[in-house]
Amino acid sequence: MNPYILATLLFGLGLGTTMTFASSHWLLAWMGLEMNTLAIIPLMAQHHHPRAVEATTKYFLTQAAAAATLLFASVTNAWLTGQWEIQQATHPLPSTMITLALALKIGLAPLHAWLPEVLQGLNLTTGLILSTWQKLAPFALILQLQPSNSTLLIILGLMSTLVGGWGGLNQTQLRKILAYSSIAHLGWMILILQFSPSITLLTLLTYFIMTFSTFLVFKLNNSTNINALATSWVKAPALTALTPFILLSLGGLPPLTGFMPKWLILQELTKQGLAPTATLAALSALLSLYFYLRLSYAMTLTISPNNLTGTTPWRLPSTQSTYPLAASTTMTICLLPLTPSISALLTS
Repeated sequence: MNPYILATLLFGLGLGTTMTFASSHWLLAWMGLEMNTLAIIPLMAQHHHPRAVEATTKYFLTQAAAAATLLFASVTNAWLTGQWEIQQATHPLPSTMITLALALKIGLAPLHAWLPEVLQGLNLTTGLILSTWQKLAPFALILQLQPSNSTLLIILGLMSTLVGGWGGLNQTQLRKILAYSSIAHLGWMILILQFSPSITLLTLLTYFIMTFSTFLVFKLNNSTNINALATSWVKAPALTALTPFILLSLGGLPPLTGFMPKWLILQELTKQGLAPTATLAALSALLSLYFYLRLSYAMTLTISPNNLTGTTPWRLPSTQSTYPLAASTTMTICLLPLTPSISALLTS
């Protein structure tokens, strides 16, 4: 892609998200979300592969439906309450519609079906943008809406953690596994949103760091399915030794960074008298942990058959810069000891 066009599209992505962040009016927030969608579509379709075009079309239709619902709900809110302010969405009907529209935008269960299909059709770089940056603007709006719809948020959160764990069990495609991982992590964030927005933001930040590391590892190894992971030990032995830590951090095992948000969320849910919800969420984390362990096993404990097709990719050195991966991997593995200071920052 022409660098000028790429720079323009990335600027559009940044501007759309910033506009949604800065807006207090529903119409302006909607415009920011639309700019975001329109800026990423050429990035998704740039390879002109039938799968990429199909994924782009699915993404566009889903986002257009969510944006139309959001616009309709905000007009309804203005009609019922006379307010266009984002924080004045007090009527339950438009408030519920807006929450569901934003849930569709970020891919929360039961409105998640588009996300694995779309991510499967994209390359890993665009998939990374879709899994991280594109979640920011809708999340900013959900954060501002959060005092209402407490039951709806808990239902969406629990369904997402369960569907995210269950859906990834039978997958062999890495991008689909990462999509279900994204759904499960978003579920954890939505569960705690109304009780502690600061823990939600912490969870979002750690999810971004861990997902960034995972996508970069797969990009460095040029792997898109589980079988391709088995060749990575010859290409990058040190990275292959570290990758199970990244995957288990995504699964939320101590003593890795991914345990911190899950620990704080379960603690806060229990404090709020929602022990059954916390138990269900913790059990759903076991489902996710299974497919992360499966990836770790495929990567470190299996050896690819030594035929010509297996040996070809080993000889090609990667041109990708490894500094971002080194920084994000360190953060993915080592941040758990900072939990007391982070908790102090959150509560202050």
